Amino acid sequence: MARSFPLPASAVLAVTVLTLSGGLLAASPAQAATGTITGLAGKCLDVAGANSADGTAVQLYDCNGTAAQQWTVGSDGTVRALGKCLDVTGNSTADGAKAQLWTCTGGANQKWTVTAAHDIVNPQANKCLDVTDNSSANGARAQIWSCTGAANQKWNAPASDNGGTPSSPMAVAPYLYNGWGSPPNPATITSATGVKWFTLAFVLSNGYCNPQWDGSRPLTGGVDQQTVNTVRAGGGDIIPSFGGYSGNKLESSCSSAGELAAAYQKVINAYGLKAIDIDIEADAYSNPTVQQRTVDALKTVKAGNPGLKVYITIGTGQSGPDTSLINRAASSGLAVDAWAIMPFDFGGAGQNMGNLTVQAAEGLKNALRNAYGYSDDQAYRDMGISSMNGVTDDNETVTVADFRTILAYAQQHHLARLTFWSANRDRPCTGGPADSCSGVGQSDWDYTRVFAQYTG
Repeated sequence: MARSFPLPASAVLAVTVLTLSGGLLAASPAQAATGTITGLAGKCLDVAGANSADGTAVQLYDCNGTAAQQWTVGSDGTVRALGKCLDVTGNSTADGAKAQLWTCTGGANQKWTVTAAHDIVNPQANKCLDVTDNSSANGARAQIWSCTGAANQKWNAPASDNGGTPSSPMAVAPYLYNGWGSPPNPATITSATGVKWFTLAFVLSNGYCNPQWDGSRPLTGGVDQQTVNTVRAGGGDIIPSFGGYSGNKLESSCSSAGELAAAYQKVINAYGLKAIDIDIEADAYSNPTVQQRTVDALKTVKAGNPGLKVYITIGTGQSGPDTSLINRAASSGLAVDAWAIMPFDFGGAGQNMGNLTVQAAEGLKNALRNAYGYSDDQAYRDMGISSMNGVTDDNETVTVADFRTILAYAQQHHLARLTFWSANRDRPCTGGPADSCSGVGQSDWDYTRVFAQYTG
């Protein structure tokens, strides 16, 4: 998927750090969200042995994508798995009372509040869900304990918001690039469309393992910092994108998963991020060593940053993406929040890009279902689409009508991410610099206005 301009976001692996959400389980309440609950060392809250019998232990365990780690957080205060409720043994309010699975009774020992500070609190006891002895070993029991703010009491859980983790305004975040293309003022786009989040591209290596914008602009204090300030002043935020089509990739330049995780962390710390996006172009993507390094680095980053959001976006064919990275992540216990595809550069003009996008997305759904053992609904809720507006470098035309087709599909299936390359291009062409416009007849921000309607 070669490009005629620098640093496009096509055929890439884009990893943006979010809460993984899945489909509703049987006997789940209305207004609920389902997915993994991750805690200490990035491990998952797990029902021992996937046993649904009353009294089964609830524990910490490597994330494996099974139903024993799919929890439904309901607006009724319950947290459910395998059709039963997270319960405090013996209706106890004492420190050290163990958590277990039990038939849902409506009792106070089965009520939980997930706080913005990433605590899971039992209001009856006024105590926090806690990993016994601060142990990250597989099988470490979950219990309640007086809330301390320690890492063994911090959890990344699905939000009970009508099943709509994707309804976060973060779900729609068009790419914005400051390196060329007469970059637009994000405040102008926000004022015209209501979209407040932007995927800011690209963070690259400066030659080794030090992150900089385009590998040359300062991480903070320059034009990219000014863009971040503008977006935040408008009530939104940015998702830095690591990678792109050309330049030195951190994923290839860093010599180990530990070094790569440290490079990601440097950017996270610089901006106090809620999300990251990682783009790995074709050669790096196809390298198994780089794939594993990236997976391992992301596991470290997720463990060290509870609540950080992660998307993975990969190039795709018309029938779906290559599955090597998806399978590697699943087998390594990396559960991310959205696997997104970039459904363009299929080759040739005259194709219905809306229909082809849906076709490719169905292939992604099947890949996630097979790798993680998800239901169709869970797979859809762990998916994203990152399109391209206007004329692509393969001379395809993605129209505003195609965006409406994509929007309808996303709404139907509650996708976790809906974005496109790029905000720079969402304007009619008037003889400006390369890739500063869409190449089709449109008004400013027409494509953004379509995706702005997404509610999840």
